[in-house]
Amino acid sequence: MGGFMKEFKEFISKGNVMTMAVGIIIGGAFTAIINSLVADVIGPLIGIITGGIDFSSLAITVGEAQLMVGNFIQAIINFLITAWVLFLIIKAFNQFQKKEEAAPEPEPEPETPADIALLTEIRDLLKK
Repeated sequence: MGGFMKEFKEFISKGNVMTMAVGIIIGGAFTAIINSLVADVIGPLIGIITGGIDFSSLAITVGEAQLMVGNFIQAIINFLITAWVLFLIIKAFNQFQKKEEAAPEPEPEPETPADIALLTEIRDLLKK
């Protein structure tokens, strides 16, 4: 049992597990931001454009069963809006990354030829 606990402790303390945990937590927080953007900003704007169409109440009755196809259609619409918003955010982020990469780095100083370096050293010694 002691070997099992030691192995488990090593597994948990590895960097990949910790990195993954941080990624999941950040992903959850980012999901809340995207969901709020879609539900509170973009959804109402689309509602204005479409006249407030809401498919969630649309249902088909088959025998005694009621199929809530409207909820399914609404879920698809919400997914497409969320995917579109996420696409725009990632596209903007990638453009920002390209600008960062495209920034010119300062050119390194050209290497002094050996004979010039030797002459400079001789000059400095003669000055002393």
